[in-house]
Amino acid sequence: QAQLVESGGGLVEPGGSLTLSCDASGFKLKYYAIGWFRQAPGKEREGVAAVASDDSTSYGESMKGRFTISRDNAKNTVRLQMSSLKPEDTAVYYCGLRVGDNIVSRGMNYWGRGTLVTVSS
Repeated sequence: QAQLVESGGGLVEPGGSLTLSCDASGFKLKYYAIGWFRQAPGKEREGVAAVASDDSTSYGESMKGRFTISRDNAKNTVRLQMSSLKPEDTAVYYCGLRVGDNIVSRGMNYWGRGTLVTVSS
């Protein structure tokens, strides 16, 4: 059964850092485009970062310079390192996998259940 599981969420103070992980079973993540998305209460889901099958990366505008997406192929994991966190980064963070191409804006084929990140003092 193909599955994505996010972990690493929690409570962090403004200015702090957190690393999220997206673990996969049933997939070799290195062959696919993986994206991190987030959804805050009352808001639409937005793209955070993505890594393509060729390992090129892209970021949402407000995440550039603060977030880093990376693969750990040995562990079949994609991580999202977040730093200089702000209260407006509070959201449920999801990872998704796209099959067939790297155009994550067209939608993901598989999703995890999400992990909650709360940035608050």
